[in-house]
Amino acid sequence: MKYNQLGKSDLRVSEICLGTMTFGEQNSLADACAQLDRAMEVGINFIDTAEMYPVPPKSTTQGLTESYIGEWLKQRKNRQQIILATKVIGAGRNFPWIRGGSHPALTKANIHQALHESLQRLQTDYIDLYQIHWPDRYVPMFGQTSFDPALDRDCVPIRTQLETFQELIQAGKIRYLGVSNETPWGICEFTRLAQEFHLPYPISIQNAYNLLNRVFENGLAEACYHTQVSLLAYSPLAFGMLTGKYLQGGVGRLNLYSAFGQRYHKVNVETATKEYVQVAQKYGISPAHLALAFVRSRWFTASTIIGATTMEQLEEDLASLQVEIAPEMLEDINAIHSRYPNPAP
Repeated sequence: MKYNQLGKSDLRVSEICLGTMTFGEQNSLADACAQLDRAMEVGINFIDTAEMYPVPPKSTTQGLTESYIGEWLKQRKNRQQIILATKVIGAGRNFPWIRGGSHPALTKANIHQALHESLQRLQTDYIDLYQIHWPDRYVPMFGQTSFDPALDRDCVPIRTQLETFQELIQAGKIRYLGVSNETPWGICEFTRLAQEFHLPYPISIQNAYNLLNRVFENGLAEACYHTQVSLLAYSPLAFGMLTGKYLQGGVGRLNLYSAFGQRYHKVNVETATKEYVQVAQKYGISPAHLALAFVRSRWFTASTIIGATTMEQLEEDLASLQVEIAPEMLEDINAIHSRYPNPAP
Protein backbone atom coordinates (compact mmCIF):
# COMPACT_ATOMS: atom_id res chain seq x y z
CA MET A 1 0.00 0.00 0.00
CA LYS A 2 1.27 3.43 -0.93
CA TYR A 3 0.72 6.38 1.39
CA ASN A 4 0.42 10.00 0.24
CA GLN A 5 0.74 13.27 2.09
CA LEU A 6 -2.57 15.07 2.38
CA GLY A 7 -2.15 18.70 1.37
CA LYS A 8 0.00 20.75 3.71
CA SER A 9 -0.71 18.47 6.67
CA ASP A 10 1.39 15.79 8.33
CA LEU A 11 -1.26 13.16 7.50
CA ARG A 12 -0.15 10.32 5.25
CA VAL A 13 -3.19 8.52 3.91
CA SER A 14 -3.41 5.20 2.12
CA GLU A 15 -3.94 5.52 -1.61
CA ILE A 16 -7.23 3.71 -1.10
CA CYS A 17 -9.78 5.09 1.36
CA LEU A 18 -12.71 3.01 2.59
CA GLY A 19 -15.96 4.83 1.91
CA THR A 20 -18.85 3.84 4.15
CA MET A 21 -22.06 5.42 2.87
CA THR A 22 -23.80 2.02 2.51
CA PHE A 23 -23.32 1.13 6.20
CA GLY A 24 -26.78 1.14 7.76
CA GLU A 25 -28.66 0.92 4.47
CA GLN A 26 -27.27 -1.94 2.38
CA ASN A 27 -24.77 -3.15 4.97
CA SER A 28 -25.41 -4.39 8.50
CA LEU A 29 -23.18 -3.73 11.51
CA ALA A 30 -21.56 -7.15 10.98
CA ASP A 31 -20.94 -6.33 7.31
CA ALA A 32 -19.43 -2.97 8.25
CA CYS A 33 -17.08 -4.49 10.82
CA ALA A 34 -15.95 -7.15 8.35
CA GLN A 35 -15.18 -4.52 5.70
CA LEU A 36 -13.33 -2.32 8.18
CA ASP A 37 -11.29 -5.27 9.47
CA ARG A 38 -10.35 -6.31 5.95
CA ALA A 39 -9.40 -2.75 5.02
CA MET A 40 -7.05 -2.45 7.98
CA GLU A 41 -5.61 -5.88 7.20
CA VAL A 42 -4.44 -4.76 3.74
CA GLY A 43 -3.01 -1.47 4.96
CA ILE A 44 -5.84 1.01 4.51
CA ASN A 45 -5.55 3.62 7.27
CA PHE A 46 -8.17 6.05 5.98
CA ILE A 47 -11.95 5.86 6.61
CA ASP A 48 -14.47 8.36 5.23
CA THR A 49 -17.99 8.92 6.52
CA ALA A 50 -20.51 11.75 7.08
CA GLU A 51 -23.19 12.84 9.53
CA MET A 52 -25.93 12.37 6.88
CA TYR A 53 -24.95 8.78 5.95
CA PRO A 54 -26.16 6.26 4.94
CA VAL A 55 -27.48 7.26 1.55
CA PRO A 56 -30.05 7.65 0.22
CA PRO A 57 -30.60 9.87 3.27
CA LYS A 58 -33.61 9.05 5.44
CA SER A 59 -34.79 10.13 8.87
CA THR A 60 -34.93 6.51 10.03
CA THR A 61 -31.30 5.71 9.20
CA GLN A 62 -29.42 9.02 9.52
CA GLY A 63 -26.31 8.63 11.66
CA LEU A 64 -26.21 4.83 11.47
CA THR A 65 -23.03 4.84 9.41
CA GLU A 66 -21.10 6.78 12.03
CA SER A 67 -22.65 4.63 14.77
CA TYR A 68 -21.49 1.43 13.07
CA ILE A 69 -17.98 2.81 12.71
CA GLY A 70 -18.09 3.86 16.36
CA GLU A 71 -19.02 0.34 17.47
CA TRP A 72 -16.08 -1.01 15.49
CA LEU A 73 -13.73 1.74 16.63
CA LYS A 74 -14.31 1.21 20.34
CA GLN A 75 -12.87 -2.30 19.98
CA ARG A 76 -9.66 -0.96 18.45
CA LYS A 77 -6.54 -0.15 20.40
CA ASN A 78 -4.84 1.68 17.55
CA ARG A 79 -7.05 4.77 17.15
CA GLN A 80 -3.95 6.92 16.57
CA GLN A 81 -3.06 4.86 13.51
CA ILE A 82 -6.46 5.40 11.88
CA ILE A 83 -7.20 8.57 9.91
CA LEU A 84 -10.89 9.18 10.38
CA ALA A 85 -12.77 11.65 8.20
CA THR A 86 -16.38 12.79 8.47
CA LYS A 87 -18.47 15.66 7.10
CA VAL A 88 -20.90 18.35 8.16
CA ILE A 89 -23.76 19.35 5.86
CA GLY A 90 -24.51 22.95 4.94
CA ALA A 91 -27.44 24.81 3.44
CA GLY A 92 -28.94 24.04 0.07
CA ARG A 93 -30.46 20.59 0.62
CA ASN A 94 -33.46 19.81 2.80
CA PHE A 95 -32.85 17.14 5.44
CA PRO A 96 -35.04 18.41 8.29
CA TRP A 97 -34.32 15.41 10.51
CA ILE A 98 -30.62 16.29 10.86
CA ARG A 99 -29.73 18.15 14.05
CA GLY A 100 -33.32 18.24 15.24
CA GLY A 101 -34.63 20.10 12.22
CA SER A 102 -32.43 23.15 12.68
CA HIS A 103 -31.55 25.19 9.60
CA PRO A 104 -28.43 23.47 8.21
CA ALA A 105 -26.42 26.63 7.44
CA LEU A 106 -22.83 26.44 8.62
CA THR A 107 -23.28 28.72 11.62
CA LYS A 108 -21.08 28.38 14.67
CA ALA A 109 -23.88 26.70 16.64
CA ASN A 110 -24.70 24.22 13.88
CA ILE A 111 -21.09 23.21 13.29
CA HIS A 112 -20.51 22.71 17.02
CA GLN A 113 -23.68 20.63 17.33
CA ALA A 114 -22.89 18.55 14.25
CA LEU A 115 -19.39 17.74 15.46
CA HIS A 116 -20.58 16.92 18.97
CA GLU A 117 -23.12 14.45 17.63
CA SER A 118 -20.62 12.89 15.20
CA LEU A 119 -18.07 12.41 17.99
CA GLN A 120 -20.71 10.70 20.12
CA ARG A 121 -21.75 8.34 17.34
CA LEU A 122 -18.15 7.59 16.37
CA GLN A 123 -17.18 7.06 20.02
CA THR A 124 -13.97 9.05 19.66
CA ASP A 125 -12.58 12.27 21.08
CA TYR A 126 -11.42 13.78 17.81
CA ILE A 127 -11.79 13.73 14.04
CA ASP A 128 -8.64 13.74 11.91
CA LEU A 129 -10.26 15.38 8.88
CA TYR A 130 -13.51 17.34 9.25
CA GLN A 131 -15.00 18.19 5.87
CA ILE A 132 -17.68 20.61 4.68
CA HIS A 133 -19.91 18.21 2.74
CA TRP A 134 -20.90 20.87 0.19
CA PRO A 135 -20.55 24.66 0.10
CA ASP A 136 -22.86 26.69 2.32
CA ARG A 137 -23.26 29.12 -0.56
CA TYR A 138 -25.11 28.28 -3.76
CA VAL A 139 -23.10 26.33 -6.31
CA PRO A 140 -24.25 23.89 -9.01
CA MET A 141 -23.51 20.34 -7.83
CA PHE A 142 -24.50 16.66 -7.99
CA GLY A 143 -25.00 16.67 -11.74
CA GLN A 144 -25.80 20.36 -12.20
CA THR A 145 -23.26 22.03 -14.47
CA SER A 146 -24.16 25.69 -14.99
CA PHE A 147 -23.91 28.51 -12.47
CA ASP A 148 -27.09 30.62 -12.32
CA PRO A 149 -26.70 34.01 -10.55
CA ALA A 150 -30.46 34.08 -9.97
CA LEU A 151 -30.03 31.19 -7.51
CA ASP A 152 -27.41 32.96 -5.40
CA ARG A 153 -28.43 33.21 -1.74
CA ASP A 154 -27.27 34.51 1.60
CA CYS A 155 -24.82 32.22 3.35
CA VAL A 156 -22.43 32.12 6.28
CA PRO A 157 -19.26 33.96 5.18
CA ILE A 158 -16.30 31.68 4.55
CA ARG A 159 -14.17 33.60 7.04
CA THR A 160 -16.80 33.01 9.73
CA GLN A 161 -16.84 29.30 8.92
CA LEU A 162 -13.06 29.15 9.20
CA GLU A 163 -13.12 30.94 12.55
CA THR A 164 -15.45 28.25 13.91
CA PHE A 165 -13.23 25.45 12.65
CA GLN A 166 -10.27 27.20 14.27
CA GLU A 167 -12.04 26.99 17.63
CA LEU A 168 -12.57 23.27 17.17
CA ILE A 169 -8.95 22.69 16.19
CA GLN A 170 -7.73 24.65 19.19
CA ALA A 171 -10.03 22.57 21.40
CA GLY A 172 -8.44 19.37 20.03
CA LYS A 173 -11.72 18.11 18.57
CA ILE A 174 -10.58 18.13 14.96
CA ARG A 175 -7.09 18.09 13.49
CA TYR A 176 -7.59 19.35 9.94
CA LEU A 177 -10.23 20.88 7.69
CA GLY A 178 -11.30 19.67 4.26
CA VAL A 179 -13.91 20.72 1.71
CA SER A 180 -16.09 18.69 -0.64
CA ASN A 181 -18.05 19.30 -3.84
CA GLU A 182 -16.15 22.57 -4.15
CA THR A 183 -15.32 24.82 -7.08
CA PRO A 184 -12.09 26.54 -8.21
CA TRP A 185 -13.35 29.85 -6.78
CA GLY A 186 -14.17 28.16 -3.50
CA ILE A 187 -10.72 26.57 -3.16
CA CYS A 188 -9.01 29.87 -3.91
CA GLU A 189 -11.21 31.81 -1.49
CA PHE A 190 -10.87 29.34 1.38
CA THR A 191 -7.09 29.23 1.05
CA ARG A 192 -6.77 33.00 0.56
CA LEU A 193 -8.76 33.80 3.70
CA ALA A 194 -6.96 31.11 5.67
CA GLN A 195 -3.60 32.62 4.81
CA GLU A 196 -4.66 36.24 5.25
CA PHE A 197 -6.26 35.77 8.67
CA HIS A 198 -4.17 32.83 9.98
CA LEU A 199 -7.13 30.48 10.00
CA PRO A 200 -7.34 26.71 9.26
CA TYR A 201 -6.07 25.94 5.79
CA PRO A 202 -8.06 23.25 3.93
CA ILE A 203 -5.84 20.29 3.10
CA SER A 204 -8.19 18.32 0.86
CA ILE A 205 -11.12 18.47 -1.52
CA GLN A 206 -13.46 15.51 -1.92
CA ASN A 207 -15.07 15.69 -5.36
CA ALA A 208 -16.41 13.21 -7.89
CA TYR A 209 -13.78 12.04 -10.35
CA ASN A 210 -13.88 9.09 -12.73
CA LEU A 211 -13.56 8.13 -16.38
CA LEU A 212 -17.01 9.56 -17.09
CA ASN A 213 -16.45 12.75 -15.12
CA ARG A 214 -13.03 14.37 -15.45
CA VAL A 215 -14.28 17.91 -14.87
CA PHE A 216 -11.78 18.23 -12.00
CA GLU A 217 -8.99 18.39 -14.56
CA ASN A 218 -10.17 21.78 -15.79
CA GLY A 219 -10.11 24.63 -13.25
CA LEU A 220 -9.87 22.59 -10.08
CA ALA A 221 -6.63 20.80 -10.93
CA GLU A 222 -4.88 24.13 -11.46
CA ALA A 223 -6.36 25.67 -8.32
CA CYS A 224 -5.40 22.68 -6.20
CA TYR A 225 -1.89 22.58 -7.62
CA HIS A 226 -1.16 26.18 -6.70
CA THR A 227 -2.85 25.97 -3.29
CA GLN A 228 -1.47 22.50 -2.40
CA VAL A 229 -4.88 20.97 -1.76
CA SER A 230 -5.17 17.22 -2.41
CA LEU A 231 -8.03 15.43 -4.15
CA LEU A 232 -9.97 12.68 -2.41
CA ALA A 233 -11.76 11.17 -5.40
CA TYR A 234 -15.25 9.84 -4.78
CA SER A 235 -17.40 7.78 -7.18
CA PRO A 236 -14.33 6.37 -9.00
CA LEU A 237 -16.59 3.65 -10.43
CA ALA A 238 -19.41 6.09 -11.27
CA PHE A 239 -21.92 4.36 -8.98
CA GLY A 240 -20.87 1.01 -10.44
CA MET A 241 -21.49 2.11 -14.05
CA LEU A 242 -17.81 1.63 -14.94
CA THR A 243 -17.81 -2.00 -13.79
CA GLY A 244 -19.92 -2.66 -16.89
CA LYS A 245 -22.60 -4.50 -14.90
CA TYR A 246 -25.45 -2.25 -16.01
CA LEU A 247 -24.62 -2.98 -19.64
CA GLN A 248 -25.56 -6.58 -18.87
CA GLY A 249 -28.74 -5.72 -17.00
CA GLY A 250 -27.09 -5.96 -13.61
CA VAL A 251 -28.58 -4.68 -10.36
CA GLY A 252 -26.99 -1.94 -8.26
CA ARG A 253 -27.57 1.41 -6.63
CA LEU A 254 -28.53 3.09 -9.90
CA ASN A 255 -31.62 0.92 -10.33
CA LEU A 256 -32.31 0.21 -6.66
CA TYR A 257 -32.57 3.95 -5.96
CA SER A 258 -33.99 5.44 -9.14
CA ALA A 259 -33.89 9.06 -7.92
CA PHE A 260 -30.22 8.78 -7.05
CA GLY A 261 -27.25 9.26 -9.37
CA GLN A 262 -29.12 10.99 -12.17
CA ARG A 263 -25.87 12.18 -13.75
CA TYR A 264 -25.20 8.60 -14.84
CA HIS A 265 -28.38 8.47 -16.97
CA LYS A 266 -27.23 11.21 -19.34
CA VAL A 267 -26.50 11.06 -23.07
CA ASN A 268 -23.33 9.13 -24.07
CA VAL A 269 -22.77 7.63 -20.60
CA GLU A 270 -23.60 4.12 -21.79
CA THR A 271 -21.75 4.56 -25.08
CA ALA A 272 -18.57 5.77 -23.39
CA THR A 273 -18.84 3.03 -20.75
CA LYS A 274 -18.98 0.36 -23.46
CA GLU A 275 -15.76 1.69 -24.96
CA TYR A 276 -13.97 1.79 -21.59
CA VAL A 277 -15.05 -1.81 -20.99
CA GLN A 278 -13.55 -2.71 -24.37
CA VAL A 279 -10.24 -1.07 -23.37
CA ALA A 280 -10.17 -3.15 -20.21
CA GLN A 281 -10.82 -6.31 -22.22
CA LYS A 282 -8.07 -5.36 -24.66
CA TYR A 283 -5.52 -5.34 -21.82
CA GLY A 284 -6.91 -8.37 -20.02
CA ILE A 285 -8.12 -6.60 -16.88
CA SER A 286 -11.54 -6.01 -15.39
CA PRO A 287 -13.38 -2.76 -16.15
CA ALA A 288 -13.38 -1.93 -12.44
CA HIS A 289 -9.61 -2.32 -12.25
CA LEU A 290 -9.13 -0.01 -15.23
CA ALA A 291 -11.38 2.65 -13.72
CA LEU A 292 -9.84 2.53 -10.25
CA ALA A 293 -6.26 2.37 -11.50
CA PHE A 294 -6.87 5.40 -13.71
CA VAL A 295 -8.11 7.55 -10.82
CA ARG A 296 -5.30 6.36 -8.57
CA SER A 297 -2.70 7.22 -11.22
CA ARG A 298 -3.52 10.92 -11.50
CA TRP A 299 -0.97 13.31 -10.00
CA PHE A 300 -3.59 15.22 -8.01
CA THR A 301 -5.22 12.18 -6.37
CA ALA A 302 -4.11 11.61 -2.80
CA SER A 303 -6.62 8.82 -2.13
CA THR A 304 -9.35 7.03 -4.07
CA ILE A 305 -12.51 6.41 -2.08
CA ILE A 306 -13.95 2.96 -2.70
CA GLY A 307 -17.25 1.60 -1.47
CA ALA A 308 -18.66 -1.91 -1.50
CA THR A 309 -21.86 -3.66 -0.50
CA THR A 310 -20.30 -7.14 -0.47
CA MET A 311 -16.92 -8.53 0.51
CA GLU A 312 -16.55 -9.78 -3.05
CA GLN A 313 -16.85 -6.22 -4.33
CA LEU A 314 -14.36 -5.04 -1.73
CA GLU A 315 -11.83 -7.68 -2.78
CA GLU A 316 -12.31 -6.71 -6.43
CA ASP A 317 -11.64 -3.07 -5.57
CA LEU A 318 -8.55 -3.95 -3.54
CA ALA A 319 -7.16 -6.09 -6.35
CA SER A 320 -7.02 -2.98 -8.53
CA LEU A 321 -3.91 -1.99 -6.58
CA GLN A 322 -2.02 -4.54 -8.68
CA VAL A 323 -2.91 -2.67 -11.91
CA GLU A 324 -0.90 0.25 -13.27
CA ILE A 325 -1.97 2.44 -16.18
CA ALA A 326 0.61 2.00 -18.95
CA PRO A 327 1.15 4.79 -21.53
CA GLU A 328 -0.67 2.89 -24.25
CA MET A 329 -3.64 2.31 -21.94
CA LEU A 330 -3.78 6.02 -21.15
CA GLU A 331 -3.67 6.81 -24.85
CA ASP A 332 -6.72 4.61 -25.44
CA ILE A 333 -8.52 6.16 -22.45
CA ASN A 334 -7.84 9.68 -23.65
CA ALA A 335 -9.07 8.84 -27.13
CA ILE A 336 -12.45 7.85 -25.69
CA HIS A 337 -12.46 10.94 -23.52
CA SER A 338 -11.91 13.08 -26.61
CA ARG A 339 -14.91 11.51 -28.32
CA TYR A 340 -17.16 11.64 -25.24
CA PRO A 341 -15.82 14.30 -22.87
CA ASN A 342 -17.37 14.14 -19.40
CA PRO A 343 -20.75 12.59 -20.21
CA ALA A 344 -21.59 12.41 -16.47
CA PRO A 345 -20.34 15.72 -14.99
